[in-house]
Amino acid sequence: MNNIETLTSFFGWCSVINVIVLLVASLMLMTMRDTIAGLHSKLLGVSKDEMARVYVQYMSNYKIAVFVLNIVPYFALRLMA
Repeated sequence: MNNIETLTSFFGWCSVINVIVLLVASLMLMTMRDTIAGLHSKLLGVSKDEMARVYVQYMSNYKIAVFVLNIVPYFALRLMA
């Protein structure tokens, strides 16, 4: 039983950390979009106009990964305990 509690705690903290990273990234993109887009467009060789699509795709993929790999296992383990 201790193993399930350890895994539950692990996935809970992973979820918290990843949600904070997601929120910080979202806030930075909302507040400093031009600065970040300029930097990333130079680094990646992508136009500034296309960076908005890249950011939306990145944030969507990251959000899905957080839900599937962190939050869902956490709640599944909580139901088992």
